[in-house]
Amino acid sequence: MMSRRSVLRVAGAAGAAGIGAAAIGAGATPAAASTAFVHPGLLHTQADFDRMAAKVKAGTGLWKEGYAKLAGNPRGLSTWRANPLATVIRGADGDNVATLAWDVHAAYQNALRWKVTGDTAHADAARDILNAWSAKLTTLDGSADRFIAAGIHGYQFANAAEIMRGYDGFDLARFKKMMLDVFYPMSSSFLAKHNGAYDSNYWSSWDLLSVACVLSVGILCDDQDKVDEAVTYFKTGKGLGSIKNAIPFLHPGGLGQMVEVGRDQGHALLSVGLLGTICEMAWNQGIDLYGYDDSRVLKGVEYAAKWNLGHDVPFTSWTWHKGAPGSWEGWETFTEASTWARGQVRPIWEGLYNHYVNRRGLDAPYVSEMAAKVRPEGGGGDYGTGGGLDHLGFGTLAFTRDKAIVSATTPTPSASTSDTASTSDTGAANPAADASDGTQPQGGRGEDLAATGTGGIAAAAATGVLAIAGGFIALRRRGARGNS
Repeated sequence: MMSRRSVLRVAGAAGAAGIGAAAIGAGATPAAASTAFVHPGLLHTQADFDRMAAKVKAGTGLWKEGYAKLAGNPRGLSTWRANPLATVIRGADGDNVATLAWDVHAAYQNALRWKVTGDTAHADAARDILNAWSAKLTTLDGSADRFIAAGIHGYQFANAAEIMRGYDGFDLARFKKMMLDVFYPMSSSFLAKHNGAYDSNYWSSWDLLSVACVLSVGILCDDQDKVDEAVTYFKTGKGLGSIKNAIPFLHPGGLGQMVEVGRDQGHALLSVGLLGTICEMAWNQGIDLYGYDDSRVLKGVEYAAKWNLGHDVPFTSWTWHKGAPGSWEGWETFTEASTWARGQVRPIWEGLYNHYVNRRGLDAPYVSEMAAKVRPEGGGGDYGTGGGLDHLGFGTLAFTRDKAIVSATTPTPSASTSDTASTSDTGAANPAADASDGTQPQGGRGEDLAATGTGGIAAAAATGVLAIAGGFIALRRRGARGNS
């Protein structure tokens, strides 16, 4: 049988020949002919854009509603102008990361509007934003939160650039250089060294946003080594973001306990969204992380969805090791799912729902209910200045698809991403058992380790989102849980 990657290449060749989306099954994704990578091929492929454009033009149901959300967001106006910076700071004096965030979302939203409508005014706006930043940005700085800035805005920027690939006047080569020089090194270093802390010191969302950045840069830059790096970490990494550490316990009923659910729901849902983002980008390159380890991701997101819908979930006590070698250390045990920010709304469910239910034909009752509850999904700026900016959003427009079941045959990635992990178990040991292996202190700048607990989260009651000054969800909490 042909692998999904081979099928994608054939589909891409057909599209290049003018056969287009009509000849490609709704569950398939096209690829650029005679290349190892699918382009466009991060969160969206050309078949996705063809579907969106056709459905919106026809005024069809959910796609029409989804596009209305996009068109109503001021970040997607073609009059948006970039405000690039040479140095972006997050989590320290001079924090200015919100400037980057708004421009990233504006670039993505304008690029998406161009693909759906064909209006080149939006394409010009997206191109100009991307060019302005690649001409100026050289440094990401701040507290440990600088790694968050690299991860979140790295994967988001890469997605905007991937949409604009080949557009007249877009300096893709310079943009790639910025991604390789500024964003990728920080995310790769974090996964390897965890800022000098124990591998288990940082919660799963930190690892996942770093994986998302590394994977997206690898695809954008046609760099197989970086794709392998991300996929290998997702499967077997030592930190809490590798899949068996992020979802360490499996329970009856198709539920997988996510470690972040014991912490708070803002970060649990951040992890849900990042899992969907990583899996979709990999899928579009012929790598099935959605189905890895007997669809462990599905079990985890079902668990988080069930709890946030107000249902009870089973919970196995879980202990984690925090601190840094030669500095300080501690242990903390969680015995129940947290009610902090329970029921928060984020634009993260449509991609997961449409993959597992419409693309794969599997049951995902709680994810389905959450998707229906949030639908139509908005994007950056529609959910306050908190966690909504962690996700690109607009999933109702981008991911809604007619049901067309795709074979579960595992694709064949390169040898270095082959599955070397053990088979699924019903209860993984705490990753802290060998958490110090491979970490090296990197020096530090004051309260550089996120485990100092110097940050905090404020609940925004009116919107149900978490917000902090500067525009992003804080990846820490005060008091007993004041750790990254």
